[in-house]
Amino acid sequence: MDYLKVFITKSRIKSPWLLHFDCGSCNGCDIEVLACLTPVYDIERFGIINVGNPKHADLFLVTGTVNHRNKKVLANLVAQMPDPKVVVALGSCGLTGGVFREAYNVIGGVDKVVPVDVYVPGCPPKPEAIIDGVVTGLEKFARKKDDRP
Repeated sequence: MDYLKVFITKSRIKSPWLLHFDCGSCNGCDIEVLACLTPVYDIERFGIINVGNPKHADLFLVTGTVNHRNKKVLANLVAQMPDPKVVVALGSCGLTGGVFREAYNVIGGVDKVVPVDVYVPGCPPKPEAIIDGVVTGLEKFARKKDDRP
């Protein structure tokens, strides 16, 4: 039975599943995330698969400003993900609230609601920066997997 756990652990590290959530903004970051899936950048070459169900995801990419309407959805998505998990905040809005941070309904960055492991700055961040952030997240994910009993 231990061999099965080792196999599953190695599989999750080498082929992580990614969930993307947009809290809402100008969608510039979303376009750049989708650009990572095109043949030019091909993030799937790292074994990463984009999924739509948080119960299957290992990495969580969050873009946009967090406001009072979507903070519960964001927290619920993170709560549904199996441990260990890595949260990556993308763009100025995901980090601080960006140009919308002074709005009455904006709470701020993603880290105001859920703990963030990797920050990728930019407005919007380039696909190369997003891929670098995801690879950094994968390293943190592997360390979290190794720390588990």
